[in-house]
Order: sequence, then structure tokens, then C-alpha cells
Amino acid sequence: MKMMTRATVVVLALATAACTNPDRFGGAGGADGANGAGTGTGVGAGVAGSASDPSSPLFFNQTIGDRVLFAVDTSTLTPEGKSILDGQAQWLLTNADYRAVIEGHADEQGTREYNLALGFRRANAVREYLVSRSVPASRLEVTSYGKERPIEVCSQEACYAKNRRAVTVLSFSAVTS
Repeated sequence: MKMMTRATVVVLALATAACTNPDRFGGAGGADGANGAGTGTGVGAGVAGSASDPSSPLFFNQTIGDRVLFAVDTSTLTPEGKSILDGQAQWLLTNADYRAVIEGHADEQGTREYNLALGFRRANAVREYLVSRSVPASRLEVTSYGKERPIEVCSQEACYAKNRRAVTVLSFSAVTS
């Protein structure tokens, strides 16, 4: 029992020590923002896998954006969506060891079957756009969850709008072209 107590104390001490950096979220105080936006010279710069490592999936998700939103009952890409996808395409071309699954989603309005089909159309629209930007089709897959995986659950347009999306999910694999 004494050994278990010591182990717990050590784990708690390490966990607490890991949370003592006051600038861990990139706030004021001389991190990236003070040295030039996007220069990556602050906390976490050069750390593989961190949000400031341009080759990490975290950078992809947080800086470039992993999702595009759609209008009601459409799979047409918006100008904002195309801008995000341009960044995704550039990242995928630079980081050739990653594959992507594009998940199509819909809001909770409509039937399950209709929303699954709409989710596929949205995911395919994203895939086709990325392919048009020279991302190899062999690195992209599509799937649809329809209305089965909402981000927000409520009967208001603000919730519905967040659920009408396509999300690019990365996976690492040695790609042979």
C-alpha cells in the first residue's frame, strides 16, 4: 500500500509540474505573437507534433482547419471552404506521409437515408476539390455519417449550421506513389 501511495504522489507531482507554464496556450507574454505572427519562434516551436510544428496534424487541425461548412441542403463549396481546402491541399502535398478520410455530415433535419447521401456528396465535393489541387486521389477516402455524429444538438439554426460539414481526418502511413 505504501508503494501505491508513493506512486500516486509522484504521478500527481509530475502532472502538476506539466501544467505550470503560464503561456502554454500561446497567450500574451512574448510567445509566437510577440516575435511575429506565424514565425513559430515561441513556446513549442520545433517540437515535433506540437501545434506550432507545420508538419504536425495538430497544426493542420488548429491552424489550417480540418473542416468546411455547407449551406442548407447543398454540397456546394463556399469561398471560405475553398480557402480552407487550399490550405489543406498545400499541407497534404508537403506532408506526403499522410492519408485523409473525409467525413461528410448533415444536420438533424431530414431522413437518415437522405442525410447519409448528402454527407457523401459533401465529402466527395471536398475530395474532388483536393484532387483538383493535385492531391493524389489514392490518398483520400470518403465516408458519410449523415446526421449520426452531430457537434451540437439543439433545434436552432446555430446548431444546424455547425453540423453541416465535411471534416478531413488525417492518418499517418507510408504512402507509396
